[in-house]
Amino acid sequence: MSQTPGSPKASEQDERLSALYSNTTAVRAIASAVEGTIGPKGLDTMLVDTQGNVIITNDGVTILNKMEVVHPAAKMLINVASAQQEEIGDGTTTATLLAAALLQEGVAQVERGVPVTRVIEGIQEGVQVALERMQSRARTLEELDGDVLYQVAMVAGREHQDIARLVTESAGLIGYDKLRRSEFRLADSVMAAVGAQSQVFQGAVIDKQRMSPQMPDRVERAQVLIIDDELDAEELDSEALGTEAGFLLYRQYKDQFRANLERLVAAGVTAVFTDRGVSPVAEEVLGEAGVMIVQRVASKDLRKIAEHTGARPVKRTGIAKETTELHKFLGFAELIYEDERMENIRIVGGAGKPMATILIGASTEEVVGERLRIAKDAAASVQAAVRGGVVPGGGAIELWAAREVEKRRETVRGMTGFGVEAVARALRRPMTQIVQNAGFNPLEKVEEANVAQIEQSSDALAIDCEDGSVADMLHSGVYDPTPVKLHALQAAGEVTVAIMRIHTIIRMKDESAQED
Repeated sequence: MSQTPGSPKASEQDERLSALYSNTTAVRAIASAVEGTIGPKGLDTMLVDTQGNVIITNDGVTILNKMEVVHPAAKMLINVASAQQEEIGDGTTTATLLAAALLQEGVAQVERGVPVTRVIEGIQEGVQVALERMQSRARTLEELDGDVLYQVAMVAGREHQDIARLVTESAGLIGYDKLRRSEFRLADSVMAAVGAQSQVFQGAVIDKQRMSPQMPDRVERAQVLIIDDELDAEELDSEALGTEAGFLLYRQYKDQFRANLERLVAAGVTAVFTDRGVSPVAEEVLGEAGVMIVQRVASKDLRKIAEHTGARPVKRTGIAKETTELHKFLGFAELIYEDERMENIRIVGGAGKPMATILIGASTEEVVGERLRIAKDAAASVQAAVRGGVVPGGGAIELWAAREVEKRRETVRGMTGFGVEAVARALRRPMTQIVQNAGFNPLEKVEEANVAQIEQSSDALAIDCEDGSVADMLHSGVYDPTPVKLHALQAAGEVTVAIMRIHTIIRMKDESAQED
């Protein structure tokens, strides 16, 4: 039973739960920063730094990562959102809202007199039930369903039709099997540039230029060498160079290096990509032979080039291989050229695996940045849908899962049931916020959707944000990837439990100050 405010017992409870109240307040403040962005009617947030730089976005993880945050519990929540972004690529706002709702409902049960440990046990059980039931409702995609994937991209891409079309087209070019591979990330294929024409480019694009304007800007039927190292002769330390023998060895290394470069030219190498720098000698020898060199290419881009061309990266010592052996490491591309206006290198028709690059353009840096974030979210969601299927969006599946958790609540004995009840209440939060952002009364509309789901035995009914009517989300094309939903709920449950376990907050010593 709750205590009368101001009574000795109430004051004692407030003191005992001060850490929990402090953490809950911090988490609620973080959630309030992103809750207005969710749903088709969600609005943007303006972020301003001390120099006056501005970012306008409704991307949850961008807002959270750019916020100035001091409170440790708030940082825990932001870390959860970042983990959601890293693992799945979308759903950060949902994860944040669910975490805040779970914590708020859990604290409400504690205030009723339920022991924190019992609430935690109930939350863990309720979350597990919800995850299992939501997983059971996943609609798997046995092949690339362009219509479903387009709708997934539309929802994640905030109804940008051009972005949804490009992402869906890219998925079709890459193929079902590759999209399901855990090491491949479709979102990494998205690039953006001011003034660019938005398009899907069938090949690889790297944000680099050729080493020198004197080198060819276009190479057809290119023999590609990838050096996962610098392109320079072997080095000697300064002490060894101070001796006559060391100096002779240094000259020998230089001569051998030049001979190796000439062997590359004789072997037909016409394009070289390196991880690090390139020596003037290499620039001279290869440049005069008409070889395109692109230096200091990021490791992930080198892997992309290798995969598309079929090249096998070598260290700098690898260029000493005999010609027949060297050919085994070369890749091939029908065309490699530099787009001078966009300042990037494009590789087309590789002999390796097919690849597609999504190029997003806009008129200004600010708009490009936001469109890039939107496109990456859409790409991540499309890939998640291919891997794990889809569920109805609009908060419908969470509302359905809430009733499933309520059924479990009826079978749980003891005070643990209050924690299970907290999960059921929290699962209504996504639809509540979506409806509120659309300008309708959430209490009224969420209950309408709940009654309709019960009457029609459906998990797909939610509120149409245009007119406030109950609508079937699947018929309306509102899909969410199952992995996005599952990971968001699981992450929210984990951070809620972690925060509720904190009994006391103690400021640590500043060890660095003591050392000074």
